[in-house]
Amino acid sequence: MPTSTEAPESAVTADRILVIEDETTVAEVVDRYLRRDGYDVSVVHHGALAMEAYDRVQPDLVVLDLMLPGVDGIEICRRIRSSARTPIIMLTARGDEVDKLVGLEIGADDYMTKPFSPRELAARVKAVLRRASAAPMDGDALRFNSLRINGRTRTAEDDRGAMTLTAREFDLLFFLARHPAQVFTREQLLDNVWDFEFPGDASTVTVHMRRLRSKIEADPSRPRHLKTVWGVGYKFEP
Repeated sequence: MPTSTEAPESAVTADRILVIEDETTVAEVVDRYLRRDGYDVSVVHHGALAMEAYDRVQPDLVVLDLMLPGVDGIEICRRIRSSARTPIIMLTARGDEVDKLVGLEIGADDYMTKPFSPRELAARVKAVLRRASAAPMDGDALRFNSLRINGRTRTAEDDRGAMTLTAREFDLLFFLARHPAQVFTREQLLDNVWDFEFPGDASTVTVHMRRLRSKIEADPSRPRHLKTVWGVGYKFEP
């Protein structure tokens, strides 16, 4: 009988998720929900072991608790961001707005406060991974003065050189640049860039815009391209 050359369905590589969470019950629930969705999940309960696990697993996404023994989530996020663009979703039991903003400022892609819905977390993981892996299909190359944005390679550069953008930062920049001079509210940007099935926190947009300006603009306090329209939202000025 002829031998099929098609690879078996089981040979498809699942996305690897690293969960760094010291609360055993929370970690087990997250692990169960993500495995149910077909992800390859690894769990670490101590901050001191997080980077060793990160290097070993080479995850496609990290679910990271803010409060960890040994090394806290802020420091782990900072270490990951120093060398990689791996998407990060931060978890915390704190309701303090400052903690959330600190996590986003150092490069977290999203943020959820405990207690949270495991179903919502799974939906956000799916949305973040989809955005991180998708390359725009049209309008590949955009240029505005010295700013060059390439949708196919997901890179941006200007006369100073290439910019180190997270997946979410690039998505935000590319979406706005694809719609020059058009004003978007923060809620509209959440719908179009974050692509969540559940309501998101609009302050996430504000923090990502601030980070993006610090990388794109020569003078972030007087932005050339990424403009605030007071009382409405943001626009890209070509």
